[in-house]
Amino acid sequence: MVGKMIGSSASPNGSFTSAMTLTEEELTCVPKRYILPPSLRPNGAEYNTCLPIVDLSYLQHPLLRPQIIQEVHLACKKFGFFQVVNHGIPISVMKDAIDAASEFFNLPTEEKRHLLSSNVHDPVRYGTSLNHVKDKVYFWRDFLKHYANPTSTWLDFWPSNPTDYKKKMGNYTVAAQKLQEELMEVIFESLELNSNYLHEDIAEGSQVMAVNCYPACPEPDLTLGLPPHTDYGMLTIILQNHLGLQIMDRDEKWHSVPLIEGALIVQLGDQMEVLSNGRYKSVLHRATVNSEKKRISIASLHSLALGKKVRPASELVNEQHILSYKEGSFSDFLDFISGEDIVEAKYIDKLKINS
Repeated sequence: MVGKMIGSSASPNGSFTSAMTLTEEELTCVPKRYILPPSLRPNGAEYNTCLPIVDLSYLQHPLLRPQIIQEVHLACKKFGFFQVVNHGIPISVMKDAIDAASEFFNLPTEEKRHLLSSNVHDPVRYGTSLNHVKDKVYFWRDFLKHYANPTSTWLDFWPSNPTDYKKKMGNYTVAAQKLQEELMEVIFESLELNSNYLHEDIAEGSQVMAVNCYPACPEPDLTLGLPPHTDYGMLTIILQNHLGLQIMDRDEKWHSVPLIEGALIVQLGDQMEVLSNGRYKSVLHRATVNSEKKRISIASLHSLALGKKVRPASELVNEQHILSYKEGSFSDFLDFISGEDIVEAKYIDKLKINS
């Protein structure tokens, strides 16, 4: 089984084994290729601190808005993370997106193989682990990634099978982009910037949908769905159907993110850390797996346009907060991960000028 996974899927004759395929084979143990070093395995030591939940409906009340801005400020500063409720995206739209994703991953491998790619620059790609051609150790995850904003530009590249994938995922994608624009105004306000700061750049920015499938795993204590990492962008909006996401707090303790009906998860990325000149930090997170359920998560990753450089806001650089980051772009990040192992190196560390 391990030998089947070593070949490159980039060539027509290369072999490819997805995590879904391994689950269908009803293995009783994970192949050696997936067993992480003890230091990287989930050790079960989780903390159940009350993680922040923000009710966005209060933003419409002038007297309550300052309270919500303060809640977001504290959540960003302490965790780089919060969950939102009453965010305006109907539960039916979210459920349709999860269903479309699940149907895609349930397709036979032959139906998905034409989307296989290990090139991180491709606008649509299907794969397993992080990069099934380069990874030294595999992660228990299959994924589909595709560009999304504006949807009209990218929709034709998305999977045509399942037949309703484009419609269902498209509806959610457009709603997530709109929500992201609203959230960015709130976050900028929490940094005491103008709420319309970079408004056009945000609206015209990059949106990548990372659609993830974490099948049930026979030995979840030996592997992960994704290793600890930060996202590259301004922020990420995550929809999940089961528990599995964990975040690390500033004290380096892992917290399992609870599943709240109708809620969406908001995480800050590297670009926000740079723009805020370190006032807010990108959140370190990972995906665990379980032995009973297949987990679907849909991460809507938002950054400025591919080549647009992000630098610290001039308003947030002063004698007390000296310039602490070099500028960087989404394109620079892609070049970085093409040659680096994200388990061993972090893009944000390349941009830091001062600790």
